[in-house]
Amino acid sequence: QVQLVESGGGLVQAGGSLRLSCAASGSIFSINTMGWYRQAPGKQRELVAAITRSGSTNVVDSVKGRFTISRDNAKNTVYLQMNSLTPEDTAVYYCNARLVTISDRYESNWGQGTRVTVSS
Repeated sequence: QVQLVESGGGLVQAGGSLRLSCAASGSIFSINTMGWYRQAPGKQRELVAAITRSGSTNVVDSVKGRFTISRDNAKNTVYLQMNSLTPEDTAVYYCNARLVTISDRYESNWGQGTRVTVSS
């Protein structure tokens, strides 16, 4: 019933920037928290950044100062601005949304992921 679609990934040189977008659609009443996770080759999926409906953010130390998360509630969209990228940022980035459907069901939904590759 609910779909999350990421976009904006790609290949970028170290030091460059990318902006990821994730749009949620479907039978959504409200979205509480949206966030970005990533999974690098051979590593566990980890939280990168999250943002509440009111705009409070949580960014992990490894990307703090380089990545910025934001959201547009009217568009049900979350963004991740990534600057000063390094090869360690190479991963598949997944969007997550914790939401309430129009039938009052609380759900946690995931996108398909978008690949970010940073060359040295």
